[in-house]
Amino acid sequence: MAYATVADVQARMTTTMSEDQQAICSNLLDDAAVIIDAYNASAGTDAKKLVSCRMVLRAMQADEDIPIGATQGSMSALGYSQSWSMGNNSATGELYLAKLDKKLLGVSNNIGASNPLGVLVPEPEVIP
Repeated sequence: MAYATVADVQARMTTTMSEDQQAICSNLLDDAAVIIDAYNASAGTDAKKLVSCRMVLRAMQADEDIPIGATQGSMSALGYSQSWSMGNNSATGELYLAKLDKKLLGVSNNIGASNPLGVLVPEPEVIP
């Protein structure tokens, strides 16, 4: 079950999707829902919708003229040159959760530690 519709994604694009792109978008939205649920199935519906759209837009626009996720780029005219440096997975068209997406879903990169042997060490005596 997708959390967003093809129309939701289309509303965030500057170009109109072809019928083939709409079919791909629909499938990607289903895939994005599975990934989102793997991270936090109890996230709010608005967050799931926004994250779904963001994930699919990144994947679908990875092969556009100026791809989302480009960290550096250059274009030339008569020399027919074009160069882009990509960050994360955006160059491959893969669905992934960006750092902001994880925050929207209520999942953060918490760092912590635990000591599994702590139960074996007796508590220190407290002398009143």
